[in-house]
Amino acid sequence: MSRIRKAVIPAAGLGTRFLPATKAQPKEMLPLVDKPLIQYAVEEAAASGLENIIIVTGRGKNAIEDHFDVSYELEKTLHERGKSDLLQLVRSVSDMVKIAYVRQKEALGLGHAVLVARNLVGDEPFAVLLGDDVIEAETPCIKQMIEVHKRYKVSVTAIMEVPREDTQRYGIIKGHPLAGTDGKIFEVENMVEKPDVAKAPSNLAIIGRYILTPAIFDALEETGKGSGGEIQLTDGLYRLLRHERVLAYRFEGRRYDAGEKLGFLQATVEFALKNHELGPAFRAYLKSLDLN
Repeated sequence: MSRIRKAVIPAAGLGTRFLPATKAQPKEMLPLVDKPLIQYAVEEAAASGLENIIIVTGRGKNAIEDHFDVSYELEKTLHERGKSDLLQLVRSVSDMVKIAYVRQKEALGLGHAVLVARNLVGDEPFAVLLGDDVIEAETPCIKQMIEVHKRYKVSVTAIMEVPREDTQRYGIIKGHPLAGTDGKIFEVENMVEKPDVAKAPSNLAIIGRYILTPAIFDALEETGKGSGGEIQLTDGLYRLLRHERVLAYRFEGRRYDAGEKLGFLQATVEFALKNHELGPAFRAYLKSLDLN
């Protein structure tokens, strides 16, 4: 089967970059204007035609399950008070897509998080979306990548150019653009997780969107702990390269790194400015600030 039906969204991380805010709540539930971070990833998957979402959770992540579940008491209260617009908004969250959950009992890295979803994914290609990366695009990023997979039938990772001094923060690819793709699709020759700046093979960084063939599971099973003492998905993809092609796709859209404080604040400001209710008043407020 080559049609992409399922998406895995890892959400078991500890969220240490946002402590103490994440001491008692999941990082994935931090609000970006009026939605929790993870909802943006779920909405992107649903808008891309994916039918089943598998969220990999861990201890203390029950709020994620509650958010996407039906809230009978809240819905009853909203109905009784005649707040039909809010009732429809709440119901749209729980009705969006089918979601299943699996536990990552130890925080052993992104590669391990994908691996624990193996039984729910089965023997078919699937998508992976990281909630830390919020991507605003006319065509959803993962939908763009599904089209690439349809054409080539191989694993695809999203990439973007980053400043050379930032390469140590990302998985970095070495590759060459495929003919006839306008420099958007690269044949991956090598990839390295968080290399030293001097050793980075390029400035093309892997971003949190993937289309993966089921062969990735065996590759991850064989992958030992890498950077940070964790099983890295980048390392698993490098091992997969021994057996099949992996492509990298320069997606169209704007990516916000909401997994760190500055990127989260930047996303909050820009999404608030684009909000049809908040935008005008928020823009006026920003203009009134003395930033000298």
